[in-house]
Amino acid sequence: MDANATEYQLCSAGCCFDSSLTGAIPQEQLFQALGDEIIWLMIGAFILGDAIQKTGLSARMTQFIVGRVKTVGGLFWTIAALIIPLSFLIPSTSGRAAVTLPIYHSVTAALPDPKIRRGLAILIPTIILVSTIVSLVGAGSHLIANELLMQMAQQHISFGQWALYGLPFGIAASFLSCGAILYFFLNRQQRQQPLQIPIDPAVKSSFSRSEWVTLFIALGMLSLWLTEGVHGLKIATVSILGGVLLALPKLGVMSWKEALNSVSWNLIVFVCAALVLGRSLVKSGASQWVIDHTFHISGISSQGSQILVLVILTAIALTSHLYMTSHAARAVALVPAFLSLAATLNLNPVAVMFIGTLGMDYCLTMPVSSKALLIYQDGEEPRFHAKDLLRLSTIMIPIHLGLVIVFYLTYWHWIGLKL
Repeated sequence: MDANATEYQLCSAGCCFDSSLTGAIPQEQLFQALGDEIIWLMIGAFILGDAIQKTGLSARMTQFIVGRVKTVGGLFWTIAALIIPLSFLIPSTSGRAAVTLPIYHSVTAALPDPKIRRGLAILIPTIILVSTIVSLVGAGSHLIANELLMQMAQQHISFGQWALYGLPFGIAASFLSCGAILYFFLNRQQRQQPLQIPIDPAVKSSFSRSEWVTLFIALGMLSLWLTEGVHGLKIATVSILGGVLLALPKLGVMSWKEALNSVSWNLIVFVCAALVLGRSLVKSGASQWVIDHTFHISGISSQGSQILVLVILTAIALTSHLYMTSHAARAVALVPAFLSLAATLNLNPVAVMFIGTLGMDYCLTMPVSSKALLIYQDGEEPRFHAKDLLRLSTIMIPIHLGLVIVFYLTYWHWIGLKL
């Protein structure tokens, strides 16, 4: 556990106890969060993600495809495409970074050019972050935001609806980011450089029993998540059921102890605290205070044009990582305020929450903005520098803002996601 994470967890827990002692929230609410559906969903998803990694399934699938790439440019596009689906299976950006890091090491062994290695080190965490929006379980902040939406507006976004809204945007944002990195960090000769990556012999062997079991359980969980409205099983129930199956003696692929160790308990505690704080912000009226002051300064609360509201809302969300480096902290602080704004301006709370969350997922400007960036920056020598991210973000923030506007005026309008 790094020092920054420890500070966030201690601070969030301290704020919860302080709120309880001062009477801002009931004492019972401190413990009710542990039984929240979000917590159990994350526990099951962590177990699934660990099983995919430890059985070698993720490495097999990635190396099988990457090993057939012929050029550096093709490698970048292929890796971008492979990372996007991980948001459906591994519920944290740092977890996805940890899963893909061995792939980075095996690929860069065949890349002598340091500029190409730098580009790849920037690409992988960038795609991890901009593709987070494709899945409800892509980040804990999504689950927090969805819970706050239920509390404040008595609405929620299902797993399938979130994928319907977010998957096309995540794919478009990922490939635009990949194109920007290829164009601004590599020259044409580097992009067209021939490439031959040796395939691990293990990839050519037949699937092991553990890999088959993990694959079937993962596909089963995804199918049940996407069809929640048909069978009535909540995604948290499906998640825990899948986690238990993966740890069952004789049938599963890990012991129960290994399954519990795969869960990021520090993140679980942090999300519990975030839920408590989010509820206290709503009940105490603090979120309304943010509306009356912060949004008044920006002018968003007095705008009549939906497009202008969209632009200001997205700009606030896109830049929120500059003053709050935690995904969950951004969700706790801003989602109640965004939903209060939706009520004030008579806007669709689902659209406001989703677009705000999409903007809050963006955090590419500084290494400290995301653990995924820190994981890929760290090494015997820095794989990239802070100025590289600043350069990329200078390009990508306007592109991201423009992409949100384009999607709002076209695809989201067509499927009914309107302000």
